[in-house]
Amino acid sequence: MDLKQYITIVDNWPKEGIKFKDITTLMDNGEAFHYATDQIVEYAREKEIDLIVGPEARGFIIGCPVAYALGIGFAPVRKEGKLPRETIKAEYGKEYGKDLLTIHKDAIKPGQRVLITDDLLATGGTIQATIELVEKLGGVVAGIAFLIELTYLNGREKIDNYDLLSLMKY
Repeated sequence: MDLKQYITIVDNWPKEGIKFKDITTLMDNGEAFHYATDQIVEYAREKEIDLIVGPEARGFIIGCPVAYALGIGFAPVRKEGKLPRETIKAEYGKEYGKDLLTIHKDAIKPGQRVLITDDLLATGGTIQATIELVEKLGGVVAGIAFLIELTYLNGREKIDNYDLLSLMKY
């Protein structure tokens, strides 16, 4: 299945010159969303994954159905102040400054094989911070899966030491 036909390109959003890749038109097509999820599930099976981790919010959308299909857990990575129990933090760079991501301190057991999921790999900052959180807790990043990779932003270079699945590349 050509998943790109289910992605809507929105010109000049959220600002002039950006060609936004809208995944909602893939998600609202049951057949396409099921196919994309199945591709990531198969990748996760090959990696013998114990736990799915995804950054908010679209990492939840991608990771939760994969975790469900595999019968394993999902651990959310959220911005600071959003998780109710003790957390650890990782800082990452954004276009206009820095931000923090957090994960519950007990979300990952040492040695667990983790698949990180998100909708899009752009510059790689969010995923770098998510990797840092997983590894601080003793998890093993066995793979990272995205629906879309924006190759022209070179995010893969920041996470080149990790096995990566991108279902679509632009």
